[in-house]
Order: sequence, then C-alpha cells, then structure tokens
Amino acid sequence: MLKDILKDNLEKRKRKWWEWHKKNPEVWERFESYTLEAIKSGREHYSHWAIINRIRWHSEIETKGGEFKISNDHICFYARLFHARHPQHKDFFRLKPLKEEKDIAILEVDVHNRDFSSLSHFRN
Repeated sequence: MLKDILKDNLEKRKRKWWEWHKKNPEVWERFESYTLEAIKSGREHYSHWAIINRIRWHSEIETKGGEFKISNDHICFYARLFHARHPQHKDFFRLKPLKEEKDIAILEVDVHNRDFSSLSHFRN
C-alpha cells in the first residue's frame, strides 16, 4: 500500500516534469548541447545542476522577455533523459536514486522490520 503511494507520487512528479518539458523544448536543447560540450572538453563527469544553472544564467541574464523558471525538481529528470538518449555517456552524471525510489527500496528490504522511520516520506 505505501509502496503504491510512493510509486504514484513518483509518476506524478515525472508527469509534471514531462508536461513542463514539452512546453519548454529549448531547455532540453540547451541541456543536451551544454552537456555534449562538457563531454567534448574531456570531462568524464559533470554536474547536471551546473548545466541547468548555465541555462538559467542564459535565460535570465542574457535574454530579455520575462521571468523564466526551471524548477529544481526537474533537474534530475533532464540528467536521466540525457543518459537515456545518449547511452554511451550513461555515467556522465552521477545520479542518486529519487526519494521515492530510495523509499521503495527501503520498503522492499525492510518489509519484515516494519520500521519506516528511515523513509523520507515520514521525515520532517
């Protein structure tokens, strides 16, 4: 039951990002371009947060035309999309499991213990 709630929450976050992504294709174009640029420079790993912040800089400082926000909640999904579309660079970004994935894994391992205090869902 709790596992289903966590899976549902994760799917909702993914759908929210995907809807935003479809409305803002230029973010993906820049994310992909800047990431490939970092790879071409010889880096084996780099921060997906740094890539997004470069996009933010460009969108907020170098261009005109209103406020533009990229939610921090979306950053991990851009990195995962890059790995999916460029499997030859599947380890370029060092990704942590999403909080729901982490909690699901805890539930699967600790199902008999019934100590759910370590789940992020129950943390303050």
